[in-house]
Amino acid sequence: MFSRRQFLLASGGLGVAALALEVLPRLGGVDALVAPALADEVFEVSHSDAEWRTLLSPEQYRVLRQEGTERAYSSPLNDEHRAGTFACAGCALALFSSATKFDSHTGWPSFWAPLEHAVAQRSDRSLGMQRTEVHCRRCGGHLGHVFDDGPAPTGLRYCMNGLAMNFTVQAA
Repeated sequence: MFSRRQFLLASGGLGVAALALEVLPRLGGVDALVAPALADEVFEVSHSDAEWRTLLSPEQYRVLRQEGTERAYSSPLNDEHRAGTFACAGCALALFSSATKFDSHTGWPSFWAPLEHAVAQRSDRSLGMQRTEVHCRRCGGHLGHVFDDGPAPTGLRYCMNGLAMNFTVQAA
């Protein structure tokens, strides 16, 4: 059995760890310690780290180039319901059609399929779990993750960071 003192110390430690996971990414802490896994790969669109920092906002840089994650329900694209196309914020490659977007109730823009030849995937074992990371096939920008709990017809949920994308309304 734990003494009350041990319980309080353990609870406090868990609270500090949870706070660190929430706050440090915003300050560049956790993401800055993890080198992007795609750093050695060559993509059609490539820039130096300094060039990416000038082309992207600090928040976009953290997500696209450092594999960060935006806060749930923080992206206006989560509530975007017009007909159009979601493109990579790093290189403007069209990624998803609004026809495949659905409300996953997760707080991030979700799609059941990407456009053909738009994204690539790799295994992601960060944070002590096994996931499939999705990145732009043209610039390597981190977009989010894909899960197998989506709707028909694919059964997939591409859970994307809104900061990683720009939306263009379909012309009438």
